Amino acid sequence: MTPIDWAVLVLALAGVVIYGIWKSRHIGTSKDFLAGKRDLPWWTIGLSIMATQASAITFLSTPGQGFADGMEFAQFYFGMPIAMLILVAFVLPVYYRLRVTTAYEYLEHRFDRRMRTLTALLFLTQRGVAAAISIYAPSIILCAVFSWNLALTNALMAIFVIIYTTSGGSAAVSRTQELQMSIMLGGLILAFAIALNSLPEGVGWSEAWAVAEATGKTQVVDWSFDVHDRYNIWSGVLGATFLFLSYFGTDQSQVGRYLSGKSLRESRIGLLFNGFVKIPMQLLVLGVGVMVYVFFQFNPAPLYFHEANRIAVRNTPYEAAFRQLEACNDSIARLKQATLREATTTLHQSNGQLPQPIRHQLQQWDAERKTLRQQAEALVKQARPGADPKDKDFVFIHFILQYVPVGLTGLMLAMIFCASWSTTASELSALTATSVSDIYRRSIVTDRDDTHYFRASRWFTVGWGIFIVVFASYADLFENLIQAVNMIGSVFYGTILGIFFTAFFLPKVKGTAVFWAAVITQALILILFFGVDRDAYLWYNPLGCGLVMGIGWLWQVLSNRNASRTAAPTQ
Repeated sequence: MTPIDWAVLVLALAGVVIYGIWKSRHIGTSKDFLAGKRDLPWWTIGLSIMATQASAITFLSTPGQGFADGMEFAQFYFGMPIAMLILVAFVLPVYYRLRVTTAYEYLEHRFDRRMRTLTALLFLTQRGVAAAISIYAPSIILCAVFSWNLALTNALMAIFVIIYTTSGGSAAVSRTQELQMSIMLGGLILAFAIALNSLPEGVGWSEAWAVAEATGKTQVVDWSFDVHDRYNIWSGVLGATFLFLSYFGTDQSQVGRYLSGKSLRESRIGLLFNGFVKIPMQLLVLGVGVMVYVFFQFNPAPLYFHEANRIAVRNTPYEAAFRQLEACNDSIARLKQATLREATTTLHQSNGQLPQPIRHQLQQWDAERKTLRQQAEALVKQARPGADPKDKDFVFIHFILQYVPVGLTGLMLAMIFCASWSTTASELSALTATSVSDIYRRSIVTDRDDTHYFRASRWFTVGWGIFIVVFASYADLFENLIQAVNMIGSVFYGTILGIFFTAFFLPKVKGTAVFWAAVITQALILILFFGVDRDAYLWYNPLGCGLVMGIGWLWQVLSNRNASRTAAPTQ
């Protein structure tokens, strides 16, 4: 990082903070702080929703996913347009008719205060942990790359978010996300262009895509059905649809974004915009990873991208074996580069496809390199017991720091910070709104004036900010960060969605029945996730939803029968 890069980074981030404070300077009531002034147009809603979901994990982890596994992860988002259509048809009209501040307020109208509190607590549990990962994810990577202190980096990632979120609440979050999303999309396009432009002379877009296609990186759809396979068309369309229904329909971090719309129509358009633009955006993010993969087919690529773990292997009994693996990797790279440089000159005469013998050879080299990487990870795990040896999340940051021109490196890092801030700010706002509206104001302190609740809202924002920073400092790195957030969500979202679906579609089921159905379902999902199969986590969303609805309906039927028997006159 040069002084120019640091200047670009600081100026970009300072601009975001100042913009957020300035745009929300007229916020003065608890209602406006928690829900905004309800005056946002559809494009602000759409960008805010996208920015909330597009965390730093998206921009660090997803390119690594594309580098390692290709474009198939995009299938995870195929259910999003379906979910958006259902939400704009059935859920948004109910929220707007009741003018709720949080999604869980609706549950008290439909059931009782107990259901509102239970669902709010489920949300606070999973979103508080997910918010910590949103901070921890970029922090742990930046610490590994720059040798920064983890606790200090977590604080740095969060403190400025806390400042502008505490200043303007929901309005500050939505307005800053307009600017943050512009920086993020600009950084993505720039990264793709840099990787493509850095390829050897004569290798353009079509040649690069042919190389990626030959090694299976361009395949988007997998039609095979396997519940243990995390990403295929079935899990994306069926399992992920329920995840997105719950996330966008019941998670306050998203609900709060479109409840700030100036009308039901604006919120509907904003949600649909997000649903149909998210897939192309995700293809772009994965495409950046695929293009980085192609770049490293023509340029020297390290066997192992996690530099801190690599350094830790030195001066250990495993150093010689690790160096031998690196030598094998370098040998494969030289052979591959020579073959590709010759082969790409013939692409124009072969309908844009590499000859079959070369395709087979590239696939064989890829398989050999994958084996070498697995062996390297095993050595790292032996050298650093307890450390996570996976390095996919470090691929993109390595490319940024080593191959992006001076000045643009600072912009790329600003993109990562903005992504972290956009998600964290939404999560802080949602955690505060739920804590104040659904628990503090409703059940703990119920009779104070608005000034008290306005001040309490700001203190809750600070408190949640401190919590996620502290929790993040003691979190462990998952195999892949983008998967970690989806896993955590899937453990709780099925139950939450089942509660809301029961409220919407099973009008005869009452509060007691759905309460115990939710408790039983959540216990079963936790047992399945921690004791049976984590890889099937997407399927826990429809399973949890179905269990809550089924158990709740059955409980209500049995309760009605018991009540009828009790009320029947004796003969």
